[in-house]
Amino acid sequence: MKRILHFLRSEDGPTAVEYAVMLSLIILACFASITSMVNATADSYNETYNKMESAINGGS
Repeated sequence: MKRILHFLRSEDGPTAVEYAVMLSLIILACFASITSMVNATADSYNETYNKMESAINGGS
């Protein structure tokens, strides 16, 4: 119990929380970037597929 109180009173407690918040924000930004890139890549492949299928079928 004494160790927990010492940790909460010292500067390490708030600093650890700040780092955890920063890390979670960085992870969220990474996930958002990856999701955006995946969607853009999927759209590009779908567009290419549709154009190739249209060309193979005679443009109709």
